[in-house]
Amino acid sequence: MKKLLTALKRFAAVGAAALAIASLQPLSSAQAAPSPVVGGTRATQGEFPFMVRLSMGCGGALYTQQIVLTAAHCVSGTGANTSITATAGVVDLQSTTGRVQVKSTYVYRAPGYNGNGKDWALIKLASPITTQSTLKIATTTQYNTGTFTIAGWGSASEGGAQQRYLLKATVPFVSDATCRTYSGYSGLVASDEICAGYAAGGTDTCQGDSGGPMFRRDASNAWIQVGIVSWGIGCARANAPGVYSEVSTFASAIASAAATL
Repeated sequence: MKKLLTALKRFAAVGAAALAIASLQPLSSAQAAPSPVVGGTRATQGEFPFMVRLSMGCGGALYTQQIVLTAAHCVSGTGANTSITATAGVVDLQSTTGRVQVKSTYVYRAPGYNGNGKDWALIKLASPITTQSTLKIATTTQYNTGTFTIAGWGSASEGGAQQRYLLKATVPFVSDATCRTYSGYSGLVASDEICAGYAAGGTDTCQGDSGGPMFRRDASNAWIQVGIVSWGIGCARANAPGVYSEVSTFASAIASAAATL
């Protein structure tokens, strides 16, 4: 029941006229998070070149130049699919400078996905997006703690409208034990989900950010993806962190599936 009630927190279907226009929840002035993201910070052009906006109202990241990693709950199932348009190369979704738009050809959804964990999927594109870099994924739990970066075009408030510009924020790791103490989080799948957020709320992913990456710097100071935006209770509420699919748990399965596409 958990996912039925909360997964749509991160997903927001959009029409063609409003193709994937979204942003992150702004930060509360009462929050202890770093001040640069108070009110939401707009990402600069080229800052996160791996970010992808999907036309069904989700986010994603370039796993390869022709495969997007996103959330299972963003897609209907595995099979041929030419209905999804991926937009990359821009912070401003209305800008045509540098913008690349490519249709999907195939979708692979995590086997056994039923709304509890295993929230990942791959979307193969009709042609590679060669102008943008990919985002490597964590293959061990080494980077599953600390402070993470989240970025997306989702709603700027719970239930709010999708936005035009890519925004970014930072959120801290929340342990499984702590996360499970919050109301509505007892069903956390500790083996393959990560919680992140501030106890006081104020910054979070929101509707329209589903499938987007949660990432941090690795030992070489390169970006590495540790999570996929999955679910939560509302947006940026106190004692209600965001929940992210744990990429390292599925790294081998993701690689194997990608090799078949």
